[in-house]
Amino acid sequence: MKLIIGLVVILTILYLSFRNWKTAIKTVLLLVVLEGALRKWVLPQASELIYFLKDLVLLGAYIRYYGILIFQRKLAIKNHFVNVLCFLAAGWCILQAFNPSLGSPIVGLFGLKAYFFYTPLMWILVDVFESESELYQFLRWQLLLTIPVGILGVVQFFSPPSSPINAYAPGLEALGGVATFSRFARITSTFAYINNYALYLIVCFGLLIPFLSVNQSRWWKLATISEIFLVVVNLAMTGSRNPVISSVLFLCCYLGANLLTYPARALRFVGRFLPIAIVVTIAAFIWFQPAIDAFWNRASSNSDVSHRIENTFTEPLRFFQYKDIDGYGTGATHGASQTLRNTLGLPPGEPIATGFEAEMGRIALDLGPIGFTLWYGFRVSLIIALWLVFWQLQRPFLKNLALAACLIQAIQIIGQVVTLHTFSVYYWFLSGFIFLLPELERKENFYRDLQWVNQNVQSAHLPDSPNGESELP
Repeated sequence: MKLIIGLVVILTILYLSFRNWKTAIKTVLLLVVLEGALRKWVLPQASELIYFLKDLVLLGAYIRYYGILIFQRKLAIKNHFVNVLCFLAAGWCILQAFNPSLGSPIVGLFGLKAYFFYTPLMWILVDVFESESELYQFLRWQLLLTIPVGILGVVQFFSPPSSPINAYAPGLEALGGVATFSRFARITSTFAYINNYALYLIVCFGLLIPFLSVNQSRWWKLATISEIFLVVVNLAMTGSRNPVISSVLFLCCYLGANLLTYPARALRFVGRFLPIAIVVTIAAFIWFQPAIDAFWNRASSNSDVSHRIENTFTEPLRFFQYKDIDGYGTGATHGASQTLRNTLGLPPGEPIATGFEAEMGRIALDLGPIGFTLWYGFRVSLIIALWLVFWQLQRPFLKNLALAACLIQAIQIIGQVVTLHTFSVYYWFLSGFIFLLPELERKENFYRDLQWVNQNVQSAHLPDSPNGESELP
């Protein structure tokens, strides 16, 4: 009976997302934020099923767009250097999915899902949003979620670590209980674990900064300032140094890039941002001094930052020695691979000869030196493509969005795109700006030119001309 109910639910989700594929794509961004809350507090007994909920929604949208609409409209994926590197990396990952070291190709197929399931967002996004205004409104409402999410994070911070509100999603208890710093819990808000939430905050911070340059109503200006304030405070409350350092680095690079391109515009931005920064800083020190002190104590008591960064980049070189030109197989190091083997009774596969944590090391073990080069070459190409889009665009909001996406991906080049599905969704969504933003600017320029022509035609109209017809000089 449970199997039948499960199949009905799955088919219903697929059907609804198939029928409304644009809405489905936008819904996935909401599910990413709510998924952890559903797994922790609403339906913990269905934690693993909820983990795949957004994947089902995306699958229905993919089937509709790539399986039907793309043939009806005779669309083709553009000839772009990013796509070439994507297909090369995907080809190697497919080959490694059948690596005998995995013990079963089922593990490899799951690994492929971790690497590339969200990649089609990069191409589909260009048809999801029809105008700059639609994209602006969507992002504005998405970022508004940071207010309830941030407030929940504050409540978690001042609650005891043993409180149910600080629980992790089922399946993560083996991590050794709720992580703490000083006497406070490291917050997760609606997310399953700290890393997921920390990367979400980095993305939100990066997307909020371009909104400071937009002329908004008083209410939305206040909302934007509140969102930035809560994001900054929550960054400290996670107890993670990486998102705080990343956000500071993002802001410096963002200002630097704007000074290089439009100095006057950058100075106006500084004039708007500086009062907000002062207010946010003063408010944070007044209301959340314990969070700032706890973060500073944790950050200053550990002097391993430079060592960890160095180790992240040198680790893959050490790991290449364990295999020749290939690796242990696509998905071999993924945290869920062992669970998959246990659940389905799959062979254990070849034991990995070393411990691992950082994603660059995991990629090296999964794919070997060739696959590692192709994968990170692909990721670097996305950064380059976003930077080129930033230089080419003229409309300020779109230009700043391209810069924000470029900097987020550059700063998080060692980020966990494969390991953390939360960041993976945002990563490929931002990658879609490569194709989406130039298309939106093209449309906006077309509408502007058309409006200009109509205005000139009307101004050339002679009132006394016969039949009221316009006469052009």
